[in-house]
Amino acid sequence: MSQLPFKPAWWLTNPHLQTLWPVFCRRRIKSLAPKRERVELTDGDFVDLDWVGEGAGPIVVILHGLEGSIQSSYVQGMLHAVVKQGWRGVCMHFRSCSGEPNRLSRVYHSGETGDIAEVVHHLKQREPETPLTAIGFSLGGNVLLKWLGETGQKNPLTAAIAVSVPFELTKAANKMNHGFSRLYQWRLLNSLCKKIKWKFQHQPAPFDMSILSTFNTLRDFDNHITAPLHGFLDEEDYYTQSSSRPYLQHIKIPTLLLQSKDDPLVGDNGLPEQNELSASVQLELSEKGGHVGFITGYSPLKPIYWLDQRAPLFFLPYLANSRIENQSNQYSR
Repeated sequence: MSQLPFKPAWWLTNPHLQTLWPVFCRRRIKSLAPKRERVELTDGDFVDLDWVGEGAGPIVVILHGLEGSIQSSYVQGMLHAVVKQGWRGVCMHFRSCSGEPNRLSRVYHSGETGDIAEVVHHLKQREPETPLTAIGFSLGGNVLLKWLGETGQKNPLTAAIAVSVPFELTKAANKMNHGFSRLYQWRLLNSLCKKIKWKFQHQPAPFDMSILSTFNTLRDFDNHITAPLHGFLDEEDYYTQSSSRPYLQHIKIPTLLLQSKDDPLVGDNGLPEQNELSASVQLELSEKGGHVGFITGYSPLKPIYWLDQRAPLFFLPYLANSRIENQSNQYSR
């Protein structure tokens, strides 16, 4: 399979510009018209799925990043790319990320693989012969890789992709506390605290809500909220148990990792070595690309979102009756 190495746009060589451009400048895709499905979980909670595409074609499950949703530009772009191939795409929202608070006190976190396991089981029961793949971004990528490693040969997916993954959560948390990356931390922390306040407006909180105003870092949030809500001793216990890096050697289905060395949320400290990857895992490491950025093209008026092209190309051999249109033209511009 031919590879398409990423080359950043000359006007977006800075990692922060790569990261922020799609957030603030990418146009919303109004033609998606997703249809929502609610999946009831065995613990009494639920997750919401947003579907795009028609017919009975292959399915690509998309796992968003921290505080993401179908409104995230990278999710919309990938769903659009999936539909262009004649496949179906489904965004799996983590608990409380679909616009409605989940029922239980717990929410979601970087190492929770039970929900994706239940959703995929639900889809396979309904369509046992349909090829099924998944792509996870950032936190969603960590969840996906951890689940792939946990299940090994028994995993029901045909293939998988993980993008801009924080393989070691401790190192990622440390990265977010330095330099310009603190801006991303502030934004994510603010969103997480708002969501917790919203969630516990109409049900008793299992902790003192006033503590939220004292948080300065994601470590603070994970130590006082994420860890106790999900049965971890503290944030370090949570980070250690939830990091995907130790699971990479146990993955048995074809898996592509797309990372950039200049990722301002992850960086290159904590990236896995080749001997940590199973024979089924392929790492494509770019010098530049930011965090879930990977934007190329010759003009700011016509940016090319490389991830939306690379992902279908990788999935193509594993999804029957699929197609990629004008592939040679897309990469010769």
